[in-house]
Amino acid sequence: MRRPEIAVALDLATPEDALALVAAIGDDASWYKVGSMLALSDGSALVRELVKRGKSVFLDLKWHDIPNTVAGAVASAAAVGASLATVHLAGGRRMLEAAAEGRGSSRLRLVGVGVLTSLDAAAFSRVVGRDVREVAEEQERLMELGLGVLDGFVAAPSETARVRRVAGESAFLVTPGIRPAGDSAGDHSRSATPAEAARAGSDLLVVGRPITEARDPGAVVRAIRAEIAAAD
Repeated sequence: MRRPEIAVALDLATPEDALALVAAIGDDASWYKVGSMLALSDGSALVRELVKRGKSVFLDLKWHDIPNTVAGAVASAAAVGASLATVHLAGGRRMLEAAAEGRGSSRLRLVGVGVLTSLDAAAFSRVVGRDVREVAEEQERLMELGLGVLDGFVAAPSETARVRRVAGESAFLVTPGIRPAGDSAGDHSRSATPAEAARAGSDLLVVGRPITEARDPGAVVRAIRAEIAAAD
């Protein structure tokens, strides 16, 4: 079984709030996810500060645009020191190839997003305008666009094992929608516990509100690690 890292989702209002949380967690977490909310609030400075503090930054902006624009965005992410970033698989093969070229010689890894964890089969059917029997099939169909181009994929827990089989052992798999045992799923339709995601083959577990809303966020991170270790 893999021993995935934990990425704390900094879905907070301001960079100051984010850095206060990072300070409270201390050495208990080394990965942090920066999404659209903070990216629009001096996000590049925040990423640089996190990198300066020795943290790995997962820049989750799900780029989906014309190839040239996405290539430029990826180059900017590499320049500020992000370790990982998302692109949307629905942008097509040409866009994904441009994204990969955009990172140049940097170590920035790119992972593809297919079906959001907030969508189930019925909701995704409305998005694509046809009946979807199984979300995992749609995830795999979209994922094929990024094979051989991207470093890995974002996959809901229920699809992670299937994505791992298709993408191979070297692919870097990111799993959102993680909720510690006993927690609410929130707005994720396809969530799982840390242990379940680890058994399915995830490399990076994204956890938000269970950590960010806790009185002792570092203790929650440690508890999640213990939950993974106990499942080994």
